[in-house]
Amino acid sequence: MKALLDTAERRSERVFLVGVELKSRSTWDVRDSLDELAELAATAGTVVVGEGIQRLETPSSATFIGPGKAEEFATSCRESGVDTILFDDELSGAQARNLEKIFGCKILDRTALILEIFGQRARTREGKLQVELARLQYLLPRLTRYWTHLSRQRGGLGAIGGEGESQLEADRRKTQERIERILEELDLVRRQRSTQRSGRQRHQWPLASIVGYTNAGKSTLLNALTGAAVVAEDKLFATLDPTTRRLRLPTNQNVLLSDTVGFIRKLPHGLVEAFKATLEEVAEADMLLHVVDASHPNAEQQIAAVNAVLAEIGVPSKSTLMVFNKIDRLSDPAAAGRFLELYPNSVAISSRTGEGFDGLRSILGTMLRPVRDLVDLEVPFPETRILARLHTLGQVLDEDFSGEVARVRAMVPPHIRHEFARFIVADVP
Repeated sequence: MKALLDTAERRSERVFLVGVELKSRSTWDVRDSLDELAELAATAGTVVVGEGIQRLETPSSATFIGPGKAEEFATSCRESGVDTILFDDELSGAQARNLEKIFGCKILDRTALILEIFGQRARTREGKLQVELARLQYLLPRLTRYWTHLSRQRGGLGAIGGEGESQLEADRRKTQERIERILEELDLVRRQRSTQRSGRQRHQWPLASIVGYTNAGKSTLLNALTGAAVVAEDKLFATLDPTTRRLRLPTNQNVLLSDTVGFIRKLPHGLVEAFKATLEEVAEADMLLHVVDASHPNAEQQIAAVNAVLAEIGVPSKSTLMVFNKIDRLSDPAAAGRFLELYPNSVAISSRTGEGFDGLRSILGTMLRPVRDLVDLEVPFPETRILARLHTLGQVLDEDFSGEVARVRAMVPPHIRHEFARFIVADVP
């Protein structure tokens, strides 16, 4: 698969979008999917100069769309100086090759485009490995022989060795070997993440994973709540590599917020498989923050798409807070209220303005509240260190300094109760 050309090297690449309306799809589904494909194309740095839709009973095994319609689109594309044709559905290797002959230019499908974007966005070693794995898994069944002069390679000792493997077989073998090496490296990543999770468990810090449709505002929310510096752009898949930051809640407890790659409809299965090392953070989380762009006309469909991906990666049912974001963009202020009625365990916010953040922090504190012991303590005034530790590690509910000792009622995590045992005078039921 050829990469989309870097726009810094020449003019922006001109692309033409192709969608198919099957009997199983509505016109609206196709229209919305093509609009999303156009956003993906813009994220990749290209310019959309046209589009075409064909209604079919079933896709053509040779060219996906009908050959006549392909010729019609090809003529239009040549007149418009199109560089690349983007199909909204995944193509087989044979379909892509046949279409290249008809159009006379590069053919990419939705999966290939998403892989290009992921390749551009990956920054960490882990992210790059996962993108390379998905790319190779995509390419493996599509490898073809281009070098007819290398149709056979002789064995090690010429005629004695007989005919060697074909170039195609050699390419497939090398690709498979590279896939196996990447899987080994990603397995090491999984073990490292497991060690990190164990460290967090020793601190008794809960983990909340931020999930949601791409461009719902997940990274902006993480930045606003924790002061992180994650890239947040109005583009699909602006953030690819996962980021985890600590958040201090009003209940005086620490929670770790983890931002992960955004989901999308028609997310290629190979990408889901390749990114399981990252998405394990979601599966291991104590709760999920499902961020939704409340201003998007198809917010309900995006919620369904995210839930479908969560099911695909095997995330068990767990406590989920629906976070309806971008309420500052709503033309109808009552729309946020309707979302809150549909989803009882939810909150409406604006990551950009901070509206609704107090309510969000309060709900998080309630949902993530660990089992704590409610105790009464009597602390001599010279023991200022103990009072400071109570404020740091527990949740102080009441203090009285009028007597000979400080009388304190506090919520104390069980794993640190021993630090205050000699000052506890009563357990409060």
